[in-house]
Amino acid sequence: MAKQKVAEQFVDILVQAGVQRMYGVVGDSLNPVVDAIRRNDAIDWVHVRHEETAAFAAGAEAQITGKLAACAGSCGPGNLHLINGLFDAHRSMAPVLALASHIPSSEIGLNFFQATHPDKLFDECSHYNELISTPKQMPRVLQSAIQHAVGRGGVGVVSLPGDVAGEPVAEESQEQSLITSRPVVRPGDADIAELTALIDGAQKITLFCGSGTAGAHAEVMEFAERIKAPVGHALRGKEFIQYDNPYDVGMSGLLGYGAAYEAMHECDLLILLGTDFPYNDFLPKDVKIVQVDVRPEHLGRRCKLDLGVCGDVRETLRCLTPRVRARSNRKFLDKMLKKHADQLEGVVKAYTRKVEKHTPIHPEYVASVLDELADEDAVFTVDTGMCNVWAARYLTPNGRRRVIGSFSHGSMANALPQAIGAQFVDRNRQVVSMSGDGGFSMLMGDFLTLVQYDLPVKVVLFNNSSLGMVELEMLVDGLPSYGTTNHNPDFSAVARACGAYGARVEKPKELKGALKDAFRHKGPALVEVVTDPNALSIPPHIKAAQVKGFALSAGKVVLDGGVGRMLQMARSNLRNVPRP
Repeated sequence: MAKQKVAEQFVDILVQAGVQRMYGVVGDSLNPVVDAIRRNDAIDWVHVRHEETAAFAAGAEAQITGKLAACAGSCGPGNLHLINGLFDAHRSMAPVLALASHIPSSEIGLNFFQATHPDKLFDECSHYNELISTPKQMPRVLQSAIQHAVGRGGVGVVSLPGDVAGEPVAEESQEQSLITSRPVVRPGDADIAELTALIDGAQKITLFCGSGTAGAHAEVMEFAERIKAPVGHALRGKEFIQYDNPYDVGMSGLLGYGAAYEAMHECDLLILLGTDFPYNDFLPKDVKIVQVDVRPEHLGRRCKLDLGVCGDVRETLRCLTPRVRARSNRKFLDKMLKKHADQLEGVVKAYTRKVEKHTPIHPEYVASVLDELADEDAVFTVDTGMCNVWAARYLTPNGRRRVIGSFSHGSMANALPQAIGAQFVDRNRQVVSMSGDGGFSMLMGDFLTLVQYDLPVKVVLFNNSSLGMVELEMLVDGLPSYGTTNHNPDFSAVARACGAYGARVEKPKELKGALKDAFRHKGPALVEVVTDPNALSIPPHIKAAQVKGFALSAGKVVLDGGVGRMLQMARSNLRNVPRP
């Protein structure tokens, strides 16, 4: 029997780590590994049209499952294409193993054809990035890359020359024992005691939650009830914390709405839970701040802290909640709940009048209808830009839905490739890509991947023929829009030419029927909606200079964005406020 090759050993270790598929584009230096996958029934090769898609898809799969996912690129340009998607996965703390195939080992350092230095290039978007030079080195390096990715949450990169991948495994090579789950981190007793004292000494407390509250919904609600605290969230925390939340006061930040900003500034103790919220202009300067985060390097890098606590949010609150003083005074909480409901009442009106007759179609109306028709356990992938705004304000979380986007890295063109990764996890789960025309056209080639694998992703394409968020940025800076117009084809016709379902909607009355037809379709589908390019949104709290700049450039524009079914929840919470 022929001796096992390094490529086969590499694939066996991935399977042992729980990897079910590897996304990528084949190429000469990668061929030994791809062939080893072909001969291994426990793992599949997913052929995409661009390696950037491969990395985005792997990152989305990892975010949906919480488990290791993998992608690969051939030497030089092939693996360089991975880098943007890997930055996104790394900043999203998605465990991803990236194989950067390399030129022949004898030619490294000699400016060979397609030569790069992947062991240097991927340093900034990974926890681990190393070159395998010999068969004897491979198992331990791959094991370390996997455990960095899983244990720390992020990317591990392995560079493997094609000739080394084709060599026999080392004689003394042993099977690896892999760690494939993250540890639980609990704060020390001294930190819990100090945090308890700060909470018990405060009168008005606000909680602000990020993606680190995933899996901790019950604990956050119990804690908020005990200390009678309003609960705001960042964009990445929305899906984990907003649903079934009687303390909800909305979202702060550039896409913010409701009373979260006021609740954060009018309290005397702000507790940041699992958030690395980057916009320090939205954080208070004269309030005591505590931050709880599993990554110690996140503590205090956005604002001055009175206390930083390293730990998982769920484990921290399980230790903390029984120790803090239970309160009965709801005055601050109720004030913020009323302010939240009042603010939502004001902003929702702009897009509830005659929207079913307005053409071009209001994108807010599209997002609202999509929220109404989509499955209760749907996965939404959201393009960076105005689609972020509509998703933030109109998609209603319920504990079962997921919303994946490039929320930390802010890349264009993420929604379609992330939908590919989400759909491969479960072909029976509804996956909806909320794509802008700019983002979709950037990686449009991978719409063919949906067709090739018959992935039933539904692409809802918001076509305003512009880079809408960039136009908004220019307006806020007092600049006329320039270079932001897209000359687009009929995207629905492109979809049909690719062999998928395609529909184009120009009138609001056609929207529901088109979405229902697409959702009923068994395979990939695209619904192109021609939307109003003048529908812009700005955050509820901006600087005077930005207001001036916006006024100079925009003239008459609608500044308020709607909030969909969130208003109903705010009204319900307000009705439940105890009366004296």
